[in-house]
Amino acid sequence: MMIAPDLRIAAAARGFVLLALGGPILWRQDVSAAVLLTALGTGWLLALSLELRAPRLRVPLVVLDAGFVGLVVGTDLSSQAVLGALAVPPFVAGLWRGLRGVLLALSAELIAVVVVGVASGGALSAEQSLTVFTWVAMGLALGMVATFVRGALRDDDPTAPYRHASDLLRELNHLSVGLSSGLEPRSLGGVILSTVLDDVPAAAISIHVPLDDHLAVLAAKSLPGGDLDRCADFAAAAWARDQPVVEDGSFAFPLEGHRATVAVVSGAVPAGSSVGPDELRHRVGRLQLALEEQAVQLETGLLFEAFRDTATADERQRLSREMHDGVAQDIASLGYLVDALAAQAPTPEAESQLGMLRERVTAIVSEVRRSVTTLRTTVGSSESLGTAIVGVTRNLSQSSGIPIEVTLDEQAQRLRPEVEAELFRITQEALNNAVKHAECRTIRVHCQVAAPYAAITVADDGKGLGEARSDSYGMGIMRERAHLIDADLAIEEPPSGGLTVSVRLSAESGHPPAAPTPETKQVNPTR
Repeated sequence: MMIAPDLRIAAAARGFVLLALGGPILWRQDVSAAVLLTALGTGWLLALSLELRAPRLRVPLVVLDAGFVGLVVGTDLSSQAVLGALAVPPFVAGLWRGLRGVLLALSAELIAVVVVGVASGGALSAEQSLTVFTWVAMGLALGMVATFVRGALRDDDPTAPYRHASDLLRELNHLSVGLSSGLEPRSLGGVILSTVLDDVPAAAISIHVPLDDHLAVLAAKSLPGGDLDRCADFAAAAWARDQPVVEDGSFAFPLEGHRATVAVVSGAVPAGSSVGPDELRHRVGRLQLALEEQAVQLETGLLFEAFRDTATADERQRLSREMHDGVAQDIASLGYLVDALAAQAPTPEAESQLGMLRERVTAIVSEVRRSVTTLRTTVGSSESLGTAIVGVTRNLSQSSGIPIEVTLDEQAQRLRPEVEAELFRITQEALNNAVKHAECRTIRVHCQVAAPYAAITVADDGKGLGEARSDSYGMGIMRERAHLIDADLAIEEPPSGGLTVSVRLSAESGHPPAAPTPETKQVNPTR
């Protein structure tokens, strides 16, 4: 069994102290000191065994070990030969628990020494107190050294981030019981907008959150005649100044989270509103203070989303590497073996069967490669949703031989990362289903994004939906993803044939906003 470096250092420190104290004791043939030293050695062997077998007990053992050493030393303070053992528990505690452990160990052994010493021979003499203080000070110094060593060991330990993350996640699970408002950013943003609308009669209102060097729409509400683009402009101005902006019936103000500005709320009152400029400024200032608690909740939700996306992306990359380097290569090698057997087939029937097997192996390899592409492809901070969709369609077209036509209709303003990710995965699943099951000749993809509105359609000219397979979960997964971002998913079989999958993220304005001229890209398979 591999022993951790900090455990080896603790064992070496105890062994060194036993040898350093034992030499003079044996030389002077001090029987009482030898008995105390034997007790210390036995206790430390037991502690080492427990630390090795039950690492979770190391923290309580810090206090027990220190108390035990204080008990042994305090039994006979007249025998100063074993007082050096007082320096060991703070050092070991520093390895296990850092500075906090050092202070716990010092407190435990001091209490034990004083209580046992007073109980054994009355009040401590000035000389005994000075000696105990000297060795305790030495223990404090060694404990500080151990704390530094602990940090160095953690830096070199590849499992340290996981252990630290485990502690934080355990604490988060414990704290999540008290999160009455949940951690879903869009829901939290919607609550904030509703609170603002209760106080300000806005025709259009939105909440933006930072995404790299610009702002992304988290949630928006608009009545007929509302101008969400003006809201975006005012949000950018308030973000740049980090202070409220009120002008010509429009307003924007930043929301301060626990550590930084977490979002910007912006809106515009309708023309002819009874709320004048001064009253609007007053209400904006009042709302900024009233939303402090909800801003902290939103900040927590955004941080959780970022953590979840990062962890999921790393896991997808790991799985894709394992599939590409393991399963795909093994299956491809089976194909080469089938080719060799087909070349030596004894009968035409056997050759035909091997040919069918080779086609099946080729199909499986193509499926694995599509899965690897699915796992590795995602929407990044530097590329838009449309760009990511073009990338995955190119790979699918090359691997399947089916032409895919992509029409992009995007504005510069981005959606939230988790919203883009779910829309991308829905599109990817619809494309995979068309390639694998539709038996189609052409696939057309239309992507329109004008934050906070988005609509994506995947249409093929294949055989339609057909009967659901017992092992098919794609449609259910798409519906779950759409539900996560409050999007509408529609699966239709048009009269002309084929299948159309549409996902729409509403801007709550009743109609899609104006968008620039669409850009059509024909993705042809590589022959």
